[in-house]
Order: sequence, then structure tokens, then C-alpha cells
Amino acid sequence: MVERHFWSGNIAIAEGALRAGLKFYAGYPITPSSDLMEYISRELPRRGGIFIQGEDEIASINMAIGASIAGLKSMTATSGPGFSLMQEAIGLAIMLEIPIVVVDVMRLGPSTGQATKSGMGDVMQARWGRHGDQSLVVLAVSSPRKAFYKTVEAFNISERLRTPVILLIDELTSHLWETVVIDDGIKVVDRIYGGPDDMFFDSSDPSKPPPMPRIGEGYYVLYTSSTHNGYGVRKTQNPEVHSRLVRRLNRKIWDNTSQLFKLDIYPDPDVDGGDIALVSYCSAARACREAVDMLSRDGFRAFSIELETLWPMDYRILSRYLKDVSLIIVPEMNLGQIIYDIRLVAGMDNVVGYSKVGGGIPIFPDELCRFIKEVIRR
Repeated sequence: MVERHFWSGNIAIAEGALRAGLKFYAGYPITPSSDLMEYISRELPRRGGIFIQGEDEIASINMAIGASIAGLKSMTATSGPGFSLMQEAIGLAIMLEIPIVVVDVMRLGPSTGQATKSGMGDVMQARWGRHGDQSLVVLAVSSPRKAFYKTVEAFNISERLRTPVILLIDELTSHLWETVVIDDGIKVVDRIYGGPDDMFFDSSDPSKPPPMPRIGEGYYVLYTSSTHNGYGVRKTQNPEVHSRLVRRLNRKIWDNTSQLFKLDIYPDPDVDGGDIALVSYCSAARACREAVDMLSRDGFRAFSIELETLWPMDYRILSRYLKDVSLIIVPEMNLGQIIYDIRLVAGMDNVVGYSKVGGGIPIFPDELCRFIKEVIRR
């Protein structure tokens, strides 16, 4: 049955989480994510779940991790300063292999910055914000409809790979209201449990994590953030155990890149071709689509690539689309963060960033077109 709703990006995330099986939410109010939390605080108890407002972001994410260990699908949401406070706990969830979804509604920083204004400055923090060798999945959305479906996907990935998943949305999209059409079935991944005989795990198949242990069924369950072996036993003095553990935690993400990495390409360059590529994410992707249409009307052959997955990034797929493009523009509402990955694929010479910082003013299609034409004239 087709559903039609008028949702903001934040509400779409909340509904996606609820329909993905969210049963525990802990969070602390922070602009511009507060209305997401307010919606969940009302709806989650009505749908059989538990909502807690923590005393701060550190307490909130740690409560969510504990609830996930206890068997509940869990989520928290925040914005830049709160996201910074959560980084240590995200690293804990990586080490313990705990499924959890963390939503970051990006605003302008650093520090308090402009709390009510939009930005896209948390990209590096999402990927690299924790210490040590670690990887996780980072998704990005550009519309309320995508916010709904990507939230469901985030929960499914977190359960399938036993990992935290970060969902990035900027303030412009989080407070954008649009009609959201849900026109197909939602596939929800349930948690995979195992008993003591299933628990031991080594690096024989790094792309497949072990099942979750059930709490409260008579077994001793070991969780430690220190180096541990496949039984969860602490082994802080064993370099071989540590190497095997850290490599497996990273490989279970990168070995699944082909399933995790998603693009939205407009129009299909395999059909129409293109000399100019605009590579973007979050709200900038919307401007890029319209800019492509405007450039086409002016006789330029252009296409846009929206990155729906920021990490793990499939550089081979990107290379396939970008290798023969003469000019690649990377618009971002920051001083340039994802552009470094695009330059890994396409080199320095033909990749040009378009940065817009301050005031939360969107990137507009017409200014993109003017910038591109200026670059071509040079």
C-alpha cells in the first residue's frame, strides 16, 4: 500500500527508526536535532519502546549502547558539539561490536558556532573522530524521503555487521518539509543471536561478524573495550590477538564495500555521457541536480553524483564514472572535506572544490553554474 506523508527530514528519520524496530532512544536536546528527539519522545512509548532524556550526550550514547547489549535496537541523535562528546563511546561500540545508529544533524561550527544555521563540517569527524585504527559506516541524505529509507538501511546495516552506523543530515534538510511517498515494502533485518558454541570468532571470515550473545539466558557474557580474543577474554599483552582483532573490525566494513556503497547519479552518464561531473552529498546534492539541468540547457554535458554512502567509499566505482571527465566540481558547505577522497580517485588537476561557509545559506544552482563557467574560462 502506498503511503503519503508530509514530513520534515527529522521526522522522516524518526519514523524510519520506529519502523526499523527502534525500541530504545536516549538523547540530549541540541539544536537542530531537538525536534527529532521530541517526536520520538512522544511516539516511541506509544509503540512499545523506551525513551530517556540523558543528562548529557555522553550519558545518552552509553545508555543506548547498554540497551543494545541488552537486546533492544537503539539510537541517539545530536548535532556537532554533542557529536564530538559521543566519539569515545562510538569507539567503544566499534570495539564491542554493538549495533547502534547515531544521527548527526549538522550545523555550523566550530564549537557553538551558529547553532541554528546549516553546515556540512562534520564529515571528517564522522569518519575519523575516534582514536585508533577503526572503521564504520557513514550514510548521508539529501531529502526527507531518503532520510526515511536511509534510516531503515542504517539499522539494517548495524544489525547485519554489528557496528555503529552514522547518519549525516544537515540542518537545511532536517527542517525541510516535503511529501514523502513510501511506495514499496520495508525490509527490516532482525538481530542475529547465537549460543556459546557460536561465539568464538577469529579472522577466518572477516567480512562476517559473530552473532550477538543473549543477555539473561544463563551464560557468562564478556564485554571489554580492551584487546580481547574471540571469546571476549581480555588479552592486552598479546600483539597477535590485537592485530587479528583490529584487522577483523576494519575488514568487516571494507570487505562489504560493494554492498554498502550507494550512489545516486543524474542523469545516467552511461547513457548520456558528460564532460562535467558534480560530486556532492546532503543538501548540496539537490543544488547539483538542478545545476545539471541548467548547464544542459546552456549546451554543457554534465551529470551529478550524489554520495549516499560516504564510507566505506568504493573508489573503483567512482573511478569508473570519473576517469574520462575533464572537470569535476565538489560543492560542500565547508572548506572542503570529501574533496580529498575525490582527488584520490581523479587526481588534483581536474578536481575543483566549491566551498560555502557561514550563515547557513544554501548552495544555489545558479551560483554553481556561474562558478563552473568561470573555471572553464580559466
